[in-house]
Amino acid sequence: MILVLFGTAMSLLSSFGLIRLPDVYNRAHATTKSATLGILSILSAAFIYFSFTHGVSSVRLLLAIVFVFLTAPVAGHLVTRSAHRYGTPLASISVQDDLQEIIEQQILEDEKERPVDADN
Repeated sequence: MILVLFGTAMSLLSSFGLIRLPDVYNRAHATTKSATLGILSILSAAFIYFSFTHGVSSVRLLLAIVFVFLTAPVAGHLVTRSAHRYGTPLASISVQDDLQEIIEQQILEDEKERPVDADN
């Protein structure tokens, strides 16, 4: 019961974050972190419940736990990275953009490694 309540609370916080946070980067962070923790808590509670009350260890629940644990953070990362590459601006309250510095360094390194044509 504690895991279900905790998971429900985390999912509720995630939905508030999705509504209240200012930009796509903060929203993706809220949904990825807290919603993943909420779903994992609820699935873990279901696994514990069925194993103790019915004596059944559900492989499907274990696979769901592993799948959510592995895919949700990756999906959140890909959403924010694609938003950044598309040029979605940060919120005005954001202090710095660490990814922009890394992308600029990669562009400079790529230009240094690019062969120069002798014809030009």
